Amino acid sequence: MSADKTALIVIDMLNTYEHEDGEPLKASARRAVPAIASLLEKAREQEALIVYVNDNHGDWSAGHSELIEQTRDAAGPELVDDIAPPNDVPFLLKARHSIFYETPIEYLLNQQGVRRIVLTGQVTEQCILYSALDAYIRHFDVAVVRDAVAHIDERLADAALKMMQRNMGAEIVDTRSCDFRHPRLGSV
Repeated sequence: MSADKTALIVIDMLNTYEHEDGEPLKASARRAVPAIASLLEKAREQEALIVYVNDNHGDWSAGHSELIEQTRDAAGPELVDDIAPPNDVPFLLKARHSIFYETPIEYLLNQQGVRRIVLTGQVTEQCILYSALDAYIRHFDVAVVRDAVAHIDERLADAALKMMQRNMGAEIVDTRSCDFRHPRLGSV
């Protein structure tokens, strides 16, 4: 298997938004969902690995089906139906901010020959940032899709994107230019 494969990672998009920062995050997520749906289609066409990693919100009995239904019921179908994880892709639960914190994602990525990860989802200034840092220290190449990440605070999200680019060498791309076959050809 090629050692330079790319994976699309969809982070925390199954969310009821029933928390202190829920409303601004939900508004941002509404703008990100069409871009995420487009990226999922492009990743399938270009045969990239797709992995969903989602917070379980403290419910250790919830799997992806339960989280999809909870999101649909609490936040509406427009925030989940076009991007819900199908049964045939890896779906990992996490309990903290980083997708790498006590999850098997590093093992999965290494087994699949992935060296570059494309991050999308939420929250730019939290889980996306911490996941990018953990990927960087594990020597993965990182890309973040600017129009396919959702934030709580736009100013902090912009700062987080700048930090990822400057301090972690992350590519900051948009959905249109993101290419899963040719690493580092889609920077904006």
